Amino acid sequence: QVQLVESGGGLVQAGGSLRLSCAASGTFRSYTMGWFRQAPGKEREFVAGINRSGGSAYYADSVKGRFTISRDNAKNTVYLQMNSLKPEDTAVYYCAADPRQMYSFDYSDNKKYDSWGQGTQVTVSS
Repeated sequence: QVQLVESGGGLVQAGGSLRLSCAASGTFRSYTMGWFRQAPGKEREFVAGINRSGGSAYYADSVKGRFTISRDNAKNTVYLQMNSLKPEDTAVYYCAADPRQMYSFDYSDNKKYDSWGQGTQVTVSS
């Protein structure tokens, strides 16, 4: 498994932006990466995923056009740029990784990932 550490969360007003980072140990470039989030009282949900090379990215409908996932394999880091934030984006955001190559429909399945970070809180005020 790879070790994952998220950072960049915080409190922001609606309409604002944040960039989350997830630093990974190990052979990062071999891992498929994803971002998930969990709001209080709700199940963990898929936000975005990216393949090993960074050439393909996938998004939940709720964040399309507002969030961008990217990765820098030289820095062993995956990012989530979040723009036009809404109060409903408030959640703990988790980075996830798996060494397997995934089909597009696999990215949103949290059971497909074998490594998880500790999470970072994002709070969007109205």
